[in-house]
Amino acid sequence: MDTGDAKQGRINPKLWEAPEMRDALASRNISEVYRQLRKHGVSQRQIAAMTGQSQSEVSEILKGRQVMAYDVLSRISTGLGIPRGYMGLAYDEATEIQVVGAADEQQAEEDESVKRRKFLAHAAQVTMGAAVFGPASDAWAASPARTPAPGRIGMTDVRQVEAATRALRALDYQYGGGFCRDAVVAQLSWGQQMLQASGTELVKSRLYVALADLHSLAGWTSFDIGLIDSARGHFANALDLAKQGENHPLVANILYRMGRVYLHQEAPNDALKLFQLGQIAAQESGSELAVAVLCANEAWAYAMMGNAEQAIKLLGRTRDEFARADLANAESWVRFFNETDVYAMIGTVHTALAHQADSAHTKYAIPALSRAIGDYGDDMARSRTFNLSMLATNHMIDGDIDQGAKVGGKALDAAEGLKSARIEQRMRPLKEEAARRSNNSDARELVERMTTFFA
Repeated sequence: MDTGDAKQGRINPKLWEAPEMRDALASRNISEVYRQLRKHGVSQRQIAAMTGQSQSEVSEILKGRQVMAYDVLSRISTGLGIPRGYMGLAYDEATEIQVVGAADEQQAEEDESVKRRKFLAHAAQVTMGAAVFGPASDAWAASPARTPAPGRIGMTDVRQVEAATRALRALDYQYGGGFCRDAVVAQLSWGQQMLQASGTELVKSRLYVALADLHSLAGWTSFDIGLIDSARGHFANALDLAKQGENHPLVANILYRMGRVYLHQEAPNDALKLFQLGQIAAQESGSELAVAVLCANEAWAYAMMGNAEQAIKLLGRTRDEFARADLANAESWVRFFNETDVYAMIGTVHTALAHQADSAHTKYAIPALSRAIGDYGDDMARSRTFNLSMLATNHMIDGDIDQGAKVGGKALDAAEGLKSARIEQRMRPLKEEAARRSNNSDARELVERMTTFFA
């Protein structure tokens, strides 16, 4: 290569196409990448300058230290000018096909109701005990990975997937799916290679569950930024893997999350069917916490349909199941549902009933939402934003327009910096209630501010 390029902070792009380099990049073997660069005349000092690392870090990596952190891999890729797709760090065409399947645009022609029925049929097959990874799963399966699978995996490899999923889920809660979805998909691209590796039955079973949870997070972050077809594909793959790993609580959690997609689309009937399937898996698991999550969301679906009796009944069961739940030993994908979330769901259900059926429900919604908002920290910024919006809606319905406008302003302030396409839809009831009171200057100003914010 032209070492003059390296001295000027550039690497000859042809170097990344060499077979030995492509193999090293595909397996994220940064030690080998750096060794190849040294063979082509790039000094440790130059590598350090390009990647923002110290020379001692570069030296340690050359001696075999592994680089696993996504942000470090990304910085190395950017600094050296490596095509990100070669390391599975972002979409190139092959990665997109491997991880997501057909693009959303290619699926758009199929009617949404047909897609919902297909997913429900698939979910029913998985939940009711049908075989997975067979013909029924072909519609959701991703293309084979381009990069070679590791020869053999152990529990340490699986724990790395689990740790990455926990960290990425925390970023989603705090900043929204748009902040971390690419990282989730990149991690999934790497993790799925391990399905082809050898390992003990115990390791493989736990790998299925770990990758199911990662697919579920990919589905959730896709949903959060409005990629519904990608979300559906990830959730379907997550169901298959969770079933293969024989993890009923995770099956229940995946069905709850897909049901939330349909609530967002204002299709509570379809959502309710998924919640009810999830309830079967939750009860089979013996997890009272999983049962509580499903009961709360079934209550929300009934509230959206204006069925107050069923909604209130299910809220009561939510409280009962939550009171019996073993919170200390809850699995990571259901641990989010704590006492704060119970109050948030009580407020959510009564808000839906107040908006849909009977304004008297505000007297139950306001204290529950206020309690939840007070308990949410910065790590749950998106949930806090949603709850502030609902609280403002209830104040508007209650006739306390000044307070509604004030809290609505706080909701918009909290939404700043969040990368979530759901915010506008979740704030729509507030905008509708404020618009009905446009003769009030505070309400009118809030509507104008919301219009500007979402423009």
